[in-house]
Amino acid sequence: MKIALSSMGTELDAQIDPRFGRCTYFIVVDTDDMSFEAFDNESIALGGGAGIQSVQFVTSKGAKVIITGNVGPNAVSILSAAGLEVITGQTGTVRKAIEDYKMGKLTGSKEADVSDNCGMDGGAGMSRGMGRGTGRGGGMGRGRSN
Repeated sequence: MKIALSSMGTELDAQIDPRFGRCTYFIVVDTDDMSFEAFDNESIALGGGAGIQSVQFVTSKGAKVIITGNVGPNAVSILSAAGLEVITGQTGTVRKAIEDYKMGKLTGSKEADVSDNCGMDGGAGMSRGMGRGTGRGGGMGRGRSN
């Protein structure tokens, strides 16, 4: 089975990115043999709809499960409608999250855990110790000035 994870890097030992739609990378792992591919998230700089575009991307890669830190209401509704299992609230490495999933330690959610557009400016929902960016693309302090 393929699992997509939001990631800050391109390897299994990279940290999970707390943002789904505006994560830096997606890592898609085949849990049968732990092979994986890392992809730049091309939706990161979109003015809106990053979560929806990210859903379309990971489903095009065959993912059946999404593991991330946070996911907004638009993305979670599309993920649920597509029949994908969504696991939020994850931190640590991609490898550890996959191991925990395979051991049955992680459970899915059908609800968003952040407000709409929170990845845009580090607004509501991003105040859980993740830092606040300035300008577009906030969170984790990687905001951009216009």
